[in-house]
Amino acid sequence: MQKSECQSATNNEKLHDSSHSPEAQILTQQTLQQLALQNNSDDEIDLSELWHAIWSGKLLIIAISIIFAVSSIVFALSKPDVYKASILLSPASSDSAGGLGALAGQFGGLASLAGISLGGGGADKTALALEIIKSRAFLETFIDKHNLLLPLMASEKWDRENDSLIFDDEIYDSVNKKWVREVSFPQTVIPSHWETYQELLKLISASQDKITSLITIDIEFYSPKISKEWLKWLVADVNDFMREQDENEAQASIDYLTKQLEKTEVSAMETVFYQLIEEQTKNMMLTKVSAEYVLKTIDPAQVPDKKAGPKRALIVVLGTMLGGILSVLIVLVRYFTKSKKVVKPEKGVLA
Repeated sequence: MQKSECQSATNNEKLHDSSHSPEAQILTQQTLQQLALQNNSDDEIDLSELWHAIWSGKLLIIAISIIFAVSSIVFALSKPDVYKASILLSPASSDSAGGLGALAGQFGGLASLAGISLGGGGADKTALALEIIKSRAFLETFIDKHNLLLPLMASEKWDRENDSLIFDDEIYDSVNKKWVREVSFPQTVIPSHWETYQELLKLISASQDKITSLITIDIEFYSPKISKEWLKWLVADVNDFMREQDENEAQASIDYLTKQLEKTEVSAMETVFYQLIEEQTKNMMLTKVSAEYVLKTIDPAQVPDKKAGPKRALIVVLGTMLGGILSVLIVLVRYFTKSKKVVKPEKGVLA
């Protein structure tokens, strides 16, 4: 009995010694490294498996890509051509602001005693004109003045051969001259001023170069001739609008200064009033003789020969790419979903 116990103790000591031997430690390290590599390989994406998944679903990928490509072609061809007319303008020079600025520096103190504000040179009329072009009141007046309601809200494309607009029958009945569009409240059968304003605002783009101060205004529409015509009207109406405003202001200033001149008994103030009346008279003269009052044409609008849109080739390419990406994602999701179902052990079976 004692002999067997001694023998087992000796065997345990040998095993203990062998576990601490260099060979055993190397073997243990190799085993751990293999297990770590195996775990990492399970977490990494197998490119060959991805390629196999994509290749196995190649027919579905081709079918979906073709569907998207055909749909993109149909959509691109259904979009009507749009033409863009452009005009290049520069700020019209005016000495009225400089004259008032000089008077403000020279006689500002005396004028303030009389309750008159001479200002500091006036606002930038060019920036004001660009804001007026986008304003609702101005564009609504512009639409009513030139009868743009029908072409804005009912046209769908341009007939090149007859040089005429084609109207949508579901919106406007050209035979009976009647609006027939179906809308829900608060919209009405006849488009409102707000709708027409929003539609025209989408067609207009205006920008000013900060270095050269030159202004570019564009209008896009189905008809190249109409886009050029609208652009010319727009610039002319902005100049007329600004001219009328300044003319009214100058006349009101002259009337007010004349009344104040009759009341004053101070010779120094009389000098201020006379010079102010002179400056306002110059402003009145400019409003009468300047056709391009605020915006001066550098490069006039021309009838565009080439369409500005739609970019049909780009639409088809992007649509086909979208279909290809979507189809690949569908194939991969289906493949890996099926793989997980196959690998998953059945109930009651030990993994």
